[in-house]
Amino acid sequence: MGHVMLKHRGFPGRLPGTDFQFTIRRANKKGATPIVRRERFRDRKVADKRADEGFMAALIQLFGEEPFERGNLDAGRLSWLIGREVVPVGKLDPTDYEQMLRVDMKKAEASFPALFAAEPPAFDWDDVDFDDEDWDDEDDA
Repeated sequence: MGHVMLKHRGFPGRLPGTDFQFTIRRANKKGATPIVRRERFRDRKVADKRADEGFMAALIQLFGEEPFERGNLDAGRLSWLIGREVVPVGKLDPTDYEQMLRVDMKKAEASFPALFAAEPPAFDWDDVDFDDEDWDDEDDA
């Protein structure tokens, strides 16, 4: 359990103007919250779909098709995408902060075509408060 949680600098902490969390501030002492595939039903709220789209946009912007570590990315947000637009590299360990993931661009484009349009939707990432002073680890010795 002594794994260190990678903190993705430059990744927005939340969807601007909302409480939709994209990252967590510190590792859970009891272990990482499991990533569990969630079904996206047609009647999901527009705000939820927008949060998925914003999270996907940030993943693509930061990582593109390159593998990335789960790190401090929010398990709940990942759970809406896992096994579809975000796939594990190797076997998925749903409770490992060091789990490698990658964006499946074909599925991402099929699910979020607006992100791949000539003029993709703008997310006011500049508006996001990164709380850099909170990034200091508070590891118990």
